[in-house]
Amino acid sequence: MSNLIQEVISSGLLKITLNRPEAFNSLSEAVIKELHGTLQEVSGDPTIRVVILAAKGKAFCAGHDLKEMMQDPAEHFYQTLFKKCSEMMLTVQAMPQPVIAQVQGIATAAGCQLVAMCDLAVASEKAKFAVSGINLGLFCSTPGVAVSRNMLRKQALELLLTGEFLTAHEAKARGLVNRVVPEEKLEEETKALAEIILSKPAQAVRLGKQLFYRQLEKPIQEAYNDAGSVMACNMMDPDAQEGVQAFIDKRKPAGGPLATSH
Repeated sequence: MSNLIQEVISSGLLKITLNRPEAFNSLSEAVIKELHGTLQEVSGDPTIRVVILAAKGKAFCAGHDLKEMMQDPAEHFYQTLFKKCSEMMLTVQAMPQPVIAQVQGIATAAGCQLVAMCDLAVASEKAKFAVSGINLGLFCSTPGVAVSRNMLRKQALELLLTGEFLTAHEAKARGLVNRVVPEEKLEEETKALAEIILSKPAQAVRLGKQLFYRQLEKPIQEAYNDAGSVMACNMMDPDAQEGVQAFIDKRKPAGGPLATSH
């Protein structure tokens, strides 16, 4: 049985589902490799414009596969494992398509990291989040990189130092997820969010996502220089030219995704 299920659920929208429910969708070496390869492949596919990352079973992802990790307790093995996992996580943000986490259950340690690395997240009211390695004597260092870029510093460090769980509503209040919905509406609401993004011009979405993360790591002057260049380039796109002119003319844009998004 494959560790991942891929399904195109509407034009331009791909759903990738973690498929190890019996292991709480933990990130074994095989899962990390398969997910990384899939994300890299999708990254270069212009027909895919938005990705939903979901999971089978009660857990979204319980982090690394601890049983597998204990089979070879060697520092070199751990260094390689965490490096490969970090490369996979970085691919989520590097790819031009927005990735939406659809979180139906617990997301702990590297599973919480995966939610944090996704561009957007919709959670069921039953979802819970934690970076709980500290309870086992292991500070969740790599998950902390992602979580600290979603939440305020003291809130992130409290999670990392206590290992306590956040409810879905607490996770939303602290910036880890965008929306919290009833369990029975999770798929519907996640798809609805994806469809809103799909209704926008593809070039603007791709440029915007890549610029968003890039400018966050720059000094403010460099960030403005980069953003200005991207905006100038974006303004030359036919969809942008038509959208702006239609706004000036007080009419709907002719053709293209903007024609249905106003």
